[in-house]
Amino acid sequence: MTNLTNPLLPEMPEIWQQTLNWQPTDQQRSQFQQLYELILAGNRQLNLTRITEPQEFWEKHLWDSLRGIAPQQQFIPLLSDGLSVIDIGTGAGFPGIPMAIAFPNCKVTLLDSTRKKITFIETILTTLALTNIKTLIGRAEEIGQQSQQRKTYDIALIRAVGTPSVCAEYALPLVKQGGLAVIYRGNWTEDETTALQNAANQLGGVIETIDEFTTPLSNSIRHCLYLRKVVNTPVEFPRAIGIPTQNPL
Repeated sequence: MTNLTNPLLPEMPEIWQQTLNWQPTDQQRSQFQQLYELILAGNRQLNLTRITEPQEFWEKHLWDSLRGIAPQQQFIPLLSDGLSVIDIGTGAGFPGIPMAIAFPNCKVTLLDSTRKKITFIETILTTLALTNIKTLIGRAEEIGQQSQQRKTYDIALIRAVGTPSVCAEYALPLVKQGGLAVIYRGNWTEDETTALQNAANQLGGVIETIDEFTTPLSNSIRHCLYLRKVVNTPVEFPRAIGIPTQNPL
């Protein structure tokens, strides 16, 4: 698949092992490389990502996507059990596609409101023969009110989509009681914790863990927030399109 015009991603076996207690197989490494090449090609038509240099792509798109679901390695064994996962506002397919490659037994749904991005993602899924991914076009506010989607998923992933309380309002209605919403962030403050706790309370969730870590190559500070859904989300959430952003909980 690789040709001379495409840079190769670094393999980083020691970092995968040390940080996630996991190693990609040869096939998974090949799929990561193909994914990278397809995104580079797609970037010419669609504004998918500014992150195109191979080491940066490996760290910020592949490693970061998987680090979000592997704090203290506690989720890696669970994820082999065929859990259902939704990636809200997937964009170019992160973190959902790397997760589906890493955990082929999981069922992953990629949600985005931009038809062009979903159409592009579908070409990736065909090329990589990823049969454990479905796509969904729509806004999180609408999808979260659909009976066939609400309370359906074990895990909701949400990265680079709005403020933390908006992310919680998008994610918690979609997960089952006992399920987990994972919010990916860069920096984080105590004030944000208070605001997120308040939002989570209204949505039927609690903050289970706030995980701070540094990325392995650039030593950037990152946070992942884990919200456990303890009771069903009240029917009025998520609110209508635009309201969560304009008037956060």
